[in-house]
Amino acid sequence: MSVVVFAVGNPSRGDDALGPLLMAWLELQARPGVHLVSDFQLQIEHALDLEGHPLALFIDAGTGTPAPFDFRETGPAPSRPVSSHALAPEAVLQVYADIQRRPPPPAFVLCVRGEGFGLGEGLSPEAERNLAAARVFLGRCLDQPDPAHWRRLIGSLAAPAFSG
Repeated sequence: MSVVVFAVGNPSRGDDALGPLLMAWLELQARPGVHLVSDFQLQIEHALDLEGHPLALFIDAGTGTPAPFDFRETGPAPSRPVSSHALAPEAVLQVYADIQRRPPPPAFVLCVRGEGFGLGEGLSPEAERNLAAARVFLGRCLDQPDPAHWRRLIGSLAAPAFSG
């Protein structure tokens, strides 16, 4: 199954580099059927990248995220952005639904917990540990890129905390 993976973040802002670092790791793997899209933030144009992919994954860093990461299914939802930039995954999915006049593919969010997002900062030690756990989990996801499998993985995370 083909999957499109969006990774967003700014490598110059400390732990906001988590998304780009996961993307770099995926690029080295060159997995067949995995289409990679990297940017500083999600924009309406990213809705076009969903076309032709029966599964989508959005990767980002978050401050209020449980450690080491959160993984959840998401869907289209209207939002009220101030501009056409910096959309949430749900807004990108809504744009797809609006322009294609059909539901978007099943979509999931992998949000890795970050601690420090200051300009010019490096990755925090906590983010390094969270990144390692996210790599293991992401590998499990992409070993079987199927929405039903990913939903089961969500259920497995509800059990004792995933530590890699």
